[in-house]
Amino acid sequence: MADENSLKRHHTPKGFSDQLALAFTKFARFFADSFFARRYAHRAVVLETVAAVPGMVGGALQHLRSLRRMESDKGWIHTLLDEAENERMHLMTFINIAKPMWFERLIILLAQGVFFNGFFLLYLLSPRTAHRVVGYFEEEAIYSYTEYLIEIDNGIIPNIPAPQIAIDYWKLASDARLRDVIAVVREDECHHRDVNHKFADELA
Repeated sequence: MADENSLKRHHTPKGFSDQLALAFTKFARFFADSFFARRYAHRAVVLETVAAVPGMVGGALQHLRSLRRMESDKGWIHTLLDEAENERMHLMTFINIAKPMWFERLIILLAQGVFFNGFFLLYLLSPRTAHRVVGYFEEEAIYSYTEYLIEIDNGIIPNIPAPQIAIDYWKLASDARLRDVIAVVREDECHHRDVNHKFADELA
């Protein structure tokens, strides 16, 4: 499990590109806080839909780059596609928990469409900034999931049984609860944060 220092790890912006990535992330955070407030499961459904996009976009573009240059991708493609699949499983899990209504499903369609095209263009123009955005997104995700855990620990959100899809994917105990799911999802986000900040540093 991630320790306290890992959970609070933050990449200090260096230069305009990083400042832009952080500003965009804070803007997105403000929107999410305003719309979802403390409905963490519903927030997760929408945000994980968006979070599953960067890995697929980055993996596809790195794949094409490797083909064009006829050189090794140094393992980036596999890492990014694994990230996309992991985020998709987060979404599948939270759909079972939140059971989104038609309005939230509409938001998902709109958010994914806008973000996919925007992130695709950003990755073409500046892969470094794109990975930094994802790194900062993951920092915010870690913060949100920590708040989610606090609400569960304080009895504000019921610690319901974990969905079977989560038990199977993360190989949790058969009697696992929601808290166990949030904890492993947060672990995943810590990993994605570190990977994307590392990729951005390498591109710098």
